[in-house]
Amino acid sequence: MRIAVMGAGALGGYFGARLALAGFDVWFVARGAHLDAMQRDGLRVISPNGDMHVSPVQATADPAEVGVADVVLFMVKNRDVESAGAQIKPMLGPQTMVVTCQNGVTAWERLGAVIGAEHVVPGVARIPGEVTEPGLITHSAPLDQLIFNETDGQVSARVTALRDALEQAGVTPIVSPNIHHELWGKFCSQSVLASLTTLMQMDVGPIRDCPESRQLFRDAMREAEAVGRAVVPDLPQDTLAKSWTFVENLPPIMHASMLDDFRKFKPIEHEYLSGDVVRLGARHGVPTPIHSVLYAALKPTADRLEAAAG
Repeated sequence: MRIAVMGAGALGGYFGARLALAGFDVWFVARGAHLDAMQRDGLRVISPNGDMHVSPVQATADPAEVGVADVVLFMVKNRDVESAGAQIKPMLGPQTMVVTCQNGVTAWERLGAVIGAEHVVPGVARIPGEVTEPGLITHSAPLDQLIFNETDGQVSARVTALRDALEQAGVTPIVSPNIHHELWGKFCSQSVLASLTTLMQMDVGPIRDCPESRQLFRDAMREAEAVGRAVVPDLPQDTLAKSWTFVENLPPIMHASMLDDFRKFKPIEHEYLSGDVVRLGARHGVPTPIHSVLYAALKPTADRLEAAAG
């Protein structure tokens, strides 16, 4: 099985490294100093599940160098979905499966519009980590789930093959009977976690500990869940409760990766979190007063960071 990792950051680097060390033919598509470091020194991962060093590593900036892949783990930022989707076309054969792992609920449809919906399998990654320096990924907790499946809920041969490969690599694949429920289950909490930790410039612990901001967090999640129920009418009744339990169990020092990007003066995924809550709410006639405020409050900064990135 040839596996291409498009966007070898924290998530792609971690899963790709595990797969490479398990003996799979893995290619990493990256750029800049991170790519240079991988090509020179290999890819290092510090993890509570076992440190790794992949060297030599198959890493390139050009997807055409990879050739046709069986699986593409598509782990670029939301803002790059369309442009990266065009770039991966040389890696696509008739049976190639492309697994999306972006935050939010719209990336899989946006990518399908570029490369063909038949290639796309939506996924949800639950794994904390960051690129702490070029060529080095720090995985900060044992959680390393990759949840995915076909959009119609059928467990295809290609989904089964990837699940088996990930199990062999020692990570935690989960084939969901309804990937739309998984996407919205994460989105209800992630959209709020990202906006609040970025706006408040603090970890989730203090936000949960303050009664007023704790209530704001829960109300904003309830708002996102109402939008989700309009989009996916069979969303489980316990979606909100499970999402809040997840938030309650987060380490106090946890914050969204959007805050890390903000602090590094990188573009933030604002449009695809609270922004999508607002837009999808308007489309389906669901009021979103809290997310409208969160979206508006972050918009000037988000626009400046986007303009600076070019």
